Amino acid sequence: MIKLGITGSCGKMGRRIFELAGFDKDLEVSLLLEKKGTPLIGQQIGKLKVSSNLDGLFLVDVLIDFTLPEAANEHLDYVAKYRKALVLGTTGLSDVQKSKVEEISKIVPVVFTPNMSVGANTLFSILPEIAKKLGPDYSVEIVEAHHKAKKDAPSGTAKKLAEVINQVTRKEIPMHSIRLGDIFGDHTIIFCGNSERIEIKHQAHSRDLFVVGALKAAKWIFGKPAGLYSMQDVLKG
Repeated sequence: MIKLGITGSCGKMGRRIFELAGFDKDLEVSLLLEKKGTPLIGQQIGKLKVSSNLDGLFLVDVLIDFTLPEAANEHLDYVAKYRKALVLGTTGLSDVQKSKVEEISKIVPVVFTPNMSVGANTLFSILPEIAKKLGPDYSVEIVEAHHKAKKDAPSGTAKKLAEVINQVTRKEIPMHSIRLGDIFGDHTIIFCGNSERIEIKHQAHSRDLFVVGALKAAKWIFGKPAGLYSMQDVLKG
């Protein structure tokens, strides 16, 4: 049985991770975390009480973190302190924080990815080949849309899509962000030539898409040696 800790456990994503983990016989949620000073501390969810005490990480095998960049440094410090595996889906991290993730991955195993979905990670794999076949005569731009509460723009997924295409084109890929309503996540990659265009779209219909991926990553990383892994590694595994 793999014991999980969940940060942001009272948020929409954290709560859903808790709920779906309950259906997996290989997983047991042992720690629910929220930031200090919120009225949610002490709230009962299932058999557990929400805590702000990161020292509770000694209880878990894997921490799943989908919170905010402001909390990332402290979470990284504590997984290193207690030598716990980390599934990190927080986006909007600074370059300094990303460097810290790399340093921590020398101590503990970390799955770090901007998008946990199978479909999005398939795009990361096939887009370089598409860009290579189309060649330099095709321009590329990315349009992404998310809910109005999402703070980082462009999204981490859009940046990753641009990165994998740039590996072939060596050109900066323009990205356009939309923040409206309750959109879970839409990403459109547009390749445009003189007489035609190709549009590839990925749409998330539910946050369950990301939760399933996060739980798959948590099961995969348990027992792995220290290192920085991606969702590509998880799906290959």
